[in-house]
Amino acid sequence: MADMEGIQRLTALLRADVLQRLRAPRVWALLAVLSGAAWFCFPPASSTYMILGVGGIYRGQYGSAWIGMALAMLCIWLSLLGFYAVRGSLARDIDTRVWQLLAATPMPRAVYLLGKWCGNLLVLLIVLAGATVAGLAAQLVRSEDRAIDLIELAKPLLLLALPLLSLTAMCALLFDLLPWLRRTAGNALFLVLWVATLAVTQQGLQSEQQRAGTRWPGDPFGVSVFDRTAHERLARQYAVDAAPGFCLACGMANKQPRMLDWHGWQPTAREAAGRATWLGVALGAVVLMASLLDWAAAQAGPPARGSATGAGYSLRWLDRLLQPLRGTAFGNVLALELQLALRQRRLWWWLSLMAAWAVQLLAKPGVAALALVAAWVLSLDLFARSGLREHGQGMGAVVFGASGAARRVGCARWLMLVLVGVLCGLPLLVRFGIGNAPLALAALAVILSLASWGLALGALTRSAHAFELLVCALAYLAIDGAPALNVAASPALTGAVHVALLPLSALILWRTWPGGRHA
Repeated sequence: MADMEGIQRLTALLRADVLQRLRAPRVWALLAVLSGAAWFCFPPASSTYMILGVGGIYRGQYGSAWIGMALAMLCIWLSLLGFYAVRGSLARDIDTRVWQLLAATPMPRAVYLLGKWCGNLLVLLIVLAGATVAGLAAQLVRSEDRAIDLIELAKPLLLLALPLLSLTAMCALLFDLLPWLRRTAGNALFLVLWVATLAVTQQGLQSEQQRAGTRWPGDPFGVSVFDRTAHERLARQYAVDAAPGFCLACGMANKQPRMLDWHGWQPTAREAAGRATWLGVALGAVVLMASLLDWAAAQAGPPARGSATGAGYSLRWLDRLLQPLRGTAFGNVLALELQLALRQRRLWWWLSLMAAWAVQLLAKPGVAALALVAAWVLSLDLFARSGLREHGQGMGAVVFGASGAARRVGCARWLMLVLVGVLCGLPLLVRFGIGNAPLALAALAVILSLASWGLALGALTRSAHAFELLVCALAYLAIDGAPALNVAASPALTGAVHVALLPLSALILWRTWPGGRHA
């Protein structure tokens, strides 16, 4: 009887949790993006590209087995994007004290967390189901093999995709549970961990041990399983002994793809055990988290000094600096926005900013530009969450109720973000404004873009995750020398791109900011 009651509680919690998540626009946006990506994973044979291939020229015939394998590899990206789509449910229960009500019921902690984990996983599987429908449609349209074999389609999805998505669902729960990972820091850290794990996995495929055939079948993405199968079929069908490496989004120029016989897929027992191990790791971690639930809920007490919602530091020098703005209504709002933003910064933020300032002032242009990117990332929570303040606190009707208030607050908040961006790069702007004007102008263009897109994406998605993921990805590319945020790589190109995108962000803000079209 007790077991049946536990199952009923779990089922009821899961149903309510999934229905609530499916109301979020970001889930449907992810479903649309991944379904579209699934369609483009299977271009016609005449295309000059392929999404999943081996050696840049070999791919499987578009049958059910290859469709399933390609979708399982597409889940590498779903494991990243899906994390940002599903996280937040547990954090919301803790922040709103809903957990205190649930804790008073007979529901065990482990059952509650299992329900949350299953909710995360089910949402990811719904997104994968949409991508699968798109993949099957591509199979029928491309007509390379119109016979649909649901078993061969499902095998890679269950063996490769399911364990990976279960890990993503577990990580979303863990990052919601730990207080210091619930917001921007956790979003940035997950991207770093995802990139590092993928890099280690790819490096492992190039090792001598992998080339000798003694592959470790337990990498979380399942890439080694696909890699082994593809190279075995290459050796059998085309007598290719060397391992040319698999690729995602392979460029083919004017070459025609060469087909691999991929009508079925039989994983080894060792590979199946490795995949089951990852599924067990995810499930076991969720059960172990139950012992931390009460502690995590207790950490959501009154805000600490300097926290994002507390009173923060006094910063009397800031009051004196902002005093000239107090003469007008708009200036007063701007001063309040700056005080609210800067007083919440913790001591470590100011120390880190000073370190970034020193690098900007003394280092070579390339290193100084990376220090500027680091300073912007330090302030990522401000850029991503400033447009969500009233939405999260339920104060929109009060703040924007007066005539012209929405426009006044929106403009003041945008200007506040611009000034914070300038503060992050003040030494670089002064230094290169004198000796390297194109670089300084490019930095100003990026600052305007960060402020505009931070507010626009926040107002559009009602979430900080999209902008945080975008900036973290661009910061990673900046380290590799890409000019998106690295103003030293190509100042003219960087500035031109960001300036060109400003009208689009302004249009989104006009359409989505509270009262924007009527202010």
